[in-house]
Amino acid sequence: MNHKHDKPQHDHGGHHDHPHDAHSHKPTGEKHAHCAHEAKDQAAAPERYDRVPPGWTGTIYTCPMHPQVRDVRDSGCPICGMALEPEGPSTDGTDDREYRSMRRRFWICALLTLPLVLLTMGEMVPSIARALESRFSAPAMRWLQLGLATPVVLWGAWPFFVRGVQSVARRHLNMFTLIGLGVFVAWAYSVVATLAPGLFPSGFHGHDGGIAVYFEAAAVITTLVLLGQVLELRARSRTSGALQALLELAPPTARRLDANGEEQEVDLAELAVGDRVRVRPGEKVPVDGEVVEGESLVDESMVSGEPVPVAKGSGDNVVGGTVNGNGAFTLRVTSVGEDTLLARIVQRVAEAQRSRAPIQRVVDRVSAWFVPAVIGVAVAAFIAWAAWGPEPSLAYALVNAVAVLIIACPCALGLATPMSIMVGMGKGAQHGLLIRDAEALETLERVDTVVVDKTGTLTRGKPELVLVASAGSNEDETQWLPLAAAVEARSEHPLAAAIVAGAADRGMERLEATDFQSVTGQGARGRVDGRTVSVGSEKLMAADSVDTAAVMDDVERYRGEGRTVMFCAVDGRLAGLLGVADPIKDSTPEALNRLHHRGLRVVMLTGDSETTARAVAATLGIDEVHANVSPEEKLAHVKGLQADGARVAMAGDGINDAPALAQADVGIAMGTGTDVAMESAGVTLVRGDLLGVAQAIALSHATMRNIRQNLFFAFAYNAAGVPVAAGVLYPFLGMLLSPMLAAAAMSLSSVSVIGNALRLRRLEL
Repeated sequence: MNHKHDKPQHDHGGHHDHPHDAHSHKPTGEKHAHCAHEAKDQAAAPERYDRVPPGWTGTIYTCPMHPQVRDVRDSGCPICGMALEPEGPSTDGTDDREYRSMRRRFWICALLTLPLVLLTMGEMVPSIARALESRFSAPAMRWLQLGLATPVVLWGAWPFFVRGVQSVARRHLNMFTLIGLGVFVAWAYSVVATLAPGLFPSGFHGHDGGIAVYFEAAAVITTLVLLGQVLELRARSRTSGALQALLELAPPTARRLDANGEEQEVDLAELAVGDRVRVRPGEKVPVDGEVVEGESLVDESMVSGEPVPVAKGSGDNVVGGTVNGNGAFTLRVTSVGEDTLLARIVQRVAEAQRSRAPIQRVVDRVSAWFVPAVIGVAVAAFIAWAAWGPEPSLAYALVNAVAVLIIACPCALGLATPMSIMVGMGKGAQHGLLIRDAEALETLERVDTVVVDKTGTLTRGKPELVLVASAGSNEDETQWLPLAAAVEARSEHPLAAAIVAGAADRGMERLEATDFQSVTGQGARGRVDGRTVSVGSEKLMAADSVDTAAVMDDVERYRGEGRTVMFCAVDGRLAGLLGVADPIKDSTPEALNRLHHRGLRVVMLTGDSETTARAVAATLGIDEVHANVSPEEKLAHVKGLQADGARVAMAGDGINDAPALAQADVGIAMGTGTDVAMESAGVTLVRGDLLGVAQAIALSHATMRNIRQNLFFAFAYNAAGVPVAAGVLYPFLGMLLSPMLAAAAMSLSSVSVIGNALRLRRLEL
């Protein structure tokens, strides 16, 4: 009978205190540390990593750790062995095959391993040991263990063996090298000990002459590794599930209107740009478009993170997947398929989740020597125990060598960075923060200066009529404002539209102007209801001999408050003042407070006038202001800040901001701005709100802190676990670490890293 006292006895206390290490070989987006070598390997290896034929339109699979690996099927990464994942998000359910496979293997292996553990552990209890001895002989017990363990090892651990062999053949040692080697050595040794015990030298025999077998160690290690895989794959599916749910927000069909205005329900794939689509109350907006008829409140929280519905009317843009309120409207389709905002958000976040953060290079450098070093430690431990260990010395040597191989599996090290990146990117997407790649996220943490444009960034970017002040006692605004609006309705100046809209909002009568004349840089004139009306600057008033001296003190005060002031004269007499301003966004003060609270310097660069810029800066408490700057000067200012040692994040929304956005350490584009600005930026704020800058910086700090925590746990675990597994504590405490506990500690380490990364899902931004 195989008595457990023939095996080296292990004190199990305290050997899984360091949670760390997992084993990830799945199709979702992580970057395994232990599989480094990247472009250098691509150049050195003879095999071709990009196996996508020209013109291929189907799904393309890639390795999240090695993006140069691309294939049309999930064939496994030739560098690190982990399963490939689709380059883009998928909703067809095909990307959970490995999870289902690992889950099936785990449950079957668990059912076989449980009785095996009960058998072997029961031998340590005298009453159970006597009962087993009465029923089974020692050879029969070994054969029973062989029968239970063999399917677990040869079937359950088969994926690990395949990838381990491939890692050796391709000279890219990785986690599967250690797992496969450790499990196979324990199982193969036990098989030979069962079938041909006479082949073993005396060093393997116990006091009673028997040879210890380690079937239960091989089976338990396999089962625990499979459990770690299942937990890891499931956790990773949670990080990508948010993106898939986002992609599925758009309804499958739309109500398209034909030439006669009749509704026809069609699939989204049948829609084309220019089609008209009707959206009923409570329905989801099927596709991006522009409202051409009707009005409603639309819940855009799924792309902006803001719960307050947004009013939509004729001329306003709506986003596919948002939820209509109680009104009904008709939209004209402006984007379909992959061009919709929803599809672009999902694609961009999916790409960002697979990107590599610069901090990953630390892990890569470690991984280049880690696996060979672990194998070297295992060999050294075997030799040391075989030479100086107690009897049976060779059995001790084998057990400790296997424990080193198992506990050092660098799974948690590989998970530390990518899991945090994936969760952080997904969290950002939920709040309308689209971060281009992991490098931008990491760089954002080191930013100490935030440069902002004024118009469209601090302000709404749409001038409004904020001041109507009558200048004479004979007429009030109801008499002269409609006249001014009639003249401005003929003008193409941006501020004219604000005056016309302001008059309409105040319920003024709409009049028509004749004899319209535009005076470049000064204003406009015309006749309305037989009266001569002039609207413009002091120069226009002087040209028309209109006296403005009595109101100039008020004019200067209004300008000091950031308003652009225009004069309105009727029949040669000053009738009143019109003040137009670009209102500060409601969230701007809070955003600036949050930035200042983090110790960041805020610099405003704007093409607006000095007076207006300084008025806005004084209101908001901005640290530094530069006005009347051109796009080239914005770029020069950013370069100057960087030359002084500042790390700069630039936020802007216009074409004129694009050069500075590209130059900044991190460019932040407002989603309400131009495509050129967004293409030049590392971060896009869907909401177009400066508060998003503060949120993005907070997300960056939280994610990088999370990564460093994971890396600390990972390195500390291996630094402590490998020596303990090798037996350094045995001479002092008589304590050894069994391979089973090593496997449990390895799984626990991976789960701890995953759990720590998932805490980012609860981050308050």
